[in-house]
Amino acid sequence: MSSTIVAEPRLAAAASWVSTGARLILGTVFLVAGGLKVIDPQSSVTAVRAYRLLPDSVATIVGWGQPFLEIALGLLLIAGVATRVVAAACAVLLMLFIAAVISAAARGLSIDCGCFGGGGDVAPGQTAYGIEIVRDVGLLLLALWLVWHPRSRLALDRFVGGAPASRGQQ
Repeated sequence: MSSTIVAEPRLAAAASWVSTGARLILGTVFLVAGGLKVIDPQSSVTAVRAYRLLPDSVATIVGWGQPFLEIALGLLLIAGVATRVVAAACAVLLMLFIAAVISAAARGLSIDCGCFGGGGDVAPGQTAYGIEIVRDVGLLLLALWLVWHPRSRLALDRFVGGAPASRGQQ
């Protein structure tokens, strides 16, 4: 019984370090993706329009707003503020990104996803849908981990009450 008592704090400590890594990786990816798009918002609009899923007026709004949303989510994750809620928002966005890429591939579109700037139509054979989907599924798994276990090290959540306290964690 005593080994179980000792193991629980160790598992909780390990989980908090995994969450810290997940939070920093996911936050950095969102911050970089948004930062690369915000410097050329018209390319972001072009990338959104290339999917041919939204009316042009809505694609314009999404193209202009998405980089700022990604930057905000990235900064909040890196700081560790409202980690569970922010990770859930990231998970929803990632599911939308995955669905959009699958949709483009299924419809035979040849586009650059625009995930890290640029985007739009490309020559047939220059797409990287498989890699984009695998990358986004990996990021989705990180986001889902954080929804499940938001408590992490070096986070502001513990000061602002954004994550539940867990036994054995600081």
